[in-house]
Amino acid sequence: MTCSCCSDNRPNLLETYPEKRQKLDEYISKLDLGDDMERRKGFLIGCLHEAQHIFGYLPREVQELVGKRLRLQQSDVYGVISFYSFFTDQPVGKYKINVCTGTACFVRGADKILEEFKSKLGLEEGQSSADLKFTLTSIRCVGACSLAPVVMVNDRVYGNVTAKMVPEIIKNCE
Repeated sequence: MTCSCCSDNRPNLLETYPEKRQKLDEYISKLDLGDDMERRKGFLIGCLHEAQHIFGYLPREVQELVGKRLRLQQSDVYGVISFYSFFTDQPVGKYKINVCTGTACFVRGADKILEEFKSKLGLEEGQSSADLKFTLTSIRCVGACSLAPVVMVNDRVYGNVTAKMVPEIIKNCE
């Protein structure tokens, strides 16, 4: 059985973008890793965050590079990626649409808003469009409960969203 990060036919990003690999290598080279495994594990989240910033997501080959450079097991690396919802091993669209489904948003109709996005974009939750323009996800809470229901498109926050607002939010991404 393979994980989702290993079952694709995408090109190897490290080979396709050597300048990005160099940037990640330079970042890791500046760390004072030492020989203590716990110390090296302490740098893992920061390295993964930087790698995702550079590459846009964390495919298998990037995970392997980080693990090798930090001298950690792949299970340590993938364990962190699979635990924290911030990290993704799948390509993300230019516009990442996050529908908050926390309690305040849910009781005010977040489920209907999410369904409207699914319908309008032709995507299921967690999917990206084939052209990588959109990624649709739900998140637990964005800390803006007074604006519930909330939708975030990249760093832009939409408050008091209704299902009728979905087409306009999508149009704003054009």
